[in-house]
Amino acid sequence: MTQQGKQNEGAGGLLAAPLLGDQNKSLEDQLSGGASFSGAVFNISTTMIGAGIMSIPATIKVLGIIPGLIVILIVAFSVDVTAEFMLRYTNSGRSETYAGLLAESFGPSGSVAVQLCVIVTNLGCVIIYFIIIGDVLCGSQSEGNLHLGILQEWFGIHWWNTRAYALLFIALFVMLPLVMLRKVDSLRHSSAISILLAVAFVILSSAMAIYALFKGKSHELRLFPDFANQVSVLDLFTTVPVLVTGFGFHVNVHPIRAELGKPSDMSSAIRISVTIGVVIYFAIGFFGYLLFGDSIMADILVNFDQNADSAIGQLLNDVVRLSYAVHLLLVYPIMNFSLRANIDELVFQNKPNLASDTPRFVSMTLILLSLAYVVAIAIPNIWYFFQFMGSTTVVFLSFIFPGAIILRDVYGISTRKDKVVAVLVILLAVMTSSIAIYTNLNSSIQN
Repeated sequence: MTQQGKQNEGAGGLLAAPLLGDQNKSLEDQLSGGASFSGAVFNISTTMIGAGIMSIPATIKVLGIIPGLIVILIVAFSVDVTAEFMLRYTNSGRSETYAGLLAESFGPSGSVAVQLCVIVTNLGCVIIYFIIIGDVLCGSQSEGNLHLGILQEWFGIHWWNTRAYALLFIALFVMLPLVMLRKVDSLRHSSAISILLAVAFVILSSAMAIYALFKGKSHELRLFPDFANQVSVLDLFTTVPVLVTGFGFHVNVHPIRAELGKPSDMSSAIRISVTIGVVIYFAIGFFGYLLFGDSIMADILVNFDQNADSAIGQLLNDVVRLSYAVHLLLVYPIMNFSLRANIDELVFQNKPNLASDTPRFVSMTLILLSLAYVVAIAIPNIWYFFQFMGSTTVVFLSFIFPGAIILRDVYGISTRKDKVVAVLVILLAVMTSSIAIYTNLNSSIQN
């Protein structure tokens, strides 16, 4: 094996071995024993439609309905293009991981860069999931307003339904059994359920908004940004990181593709998943804004603690919140999977496969779960995490790294059109992220 081949094997071998199994299987065996196409769609969709949906209505509040739809479509098109870039070079090379893909083009430094970005991004995502679940169960306080959680509404305020104790129970008895699964395809059923719960959340929210509209209790829709009163031009750029984070699925492209019965179907699975994401994101953005107007918080689930006109209305509020909390519980292991694998790939390069090393697998799983729990208790605000990740690591994973692979073109397969698109994607990502970071820092200093 050449030195380059050894290097790529070191960068990408960890995920490849436990996920691919016997590399010498016949094509027929792979087709019969691989993961299903629908399972791939569910897992990709679950990766996207996680916590990001909670802040979509807040971005629509800033952008307005029409610009909001346009930005959603632009981001969706961009991630589809960059994912296609990744698949094209994966098919031409030998690597079966994102880190290995960058190693083929940029050597060990590229591999490490991807691993660090994946670790920061996925760790941020799993922390966000914890925070939102805590908001639903235990409530939150923002801008002087106290929003009760479901447990407080049902049972009153007690020590056992505070955020720290409720999340500890969830971590030990719900999340831990799921994150102990060793193959991503083992999560296909939970991913399918999570997508159905996300759809149920959107349908219920939409029905409540339409009902409020007929009752004359809905809020006026703003088609364009309100520059006269609330929004500045720079504020518009702060919404892009939230949408970028919401459409970020690139970290799980390789693990899902590796288990897919026909890897060539991955492009179609991604395109279908992105379409599902566009429909769900715009629906919840539109109807969430119609339902709550300018009172929308960064986590829309918090708004559903409002007093309903009837017992049925209050029950619907609770069902909406609980359905999405359960959805996030089922999304958590998907993001934890690639987080754990990349940490292991970075730290334990010469160790046996993670899935086959039980002590290392269990200890790493427990450490990551404990870390996410502690940070979620210490910093219970999702907006900070969305802004940070969407302006930094997710931008690199979703746009800059795939574009750089096209421009590097180690296999000579990039067309002139590919390189032009790659340059445009990189420039757009850098520009919007830089402005978003500047605006957020400036706002923090002023506050």
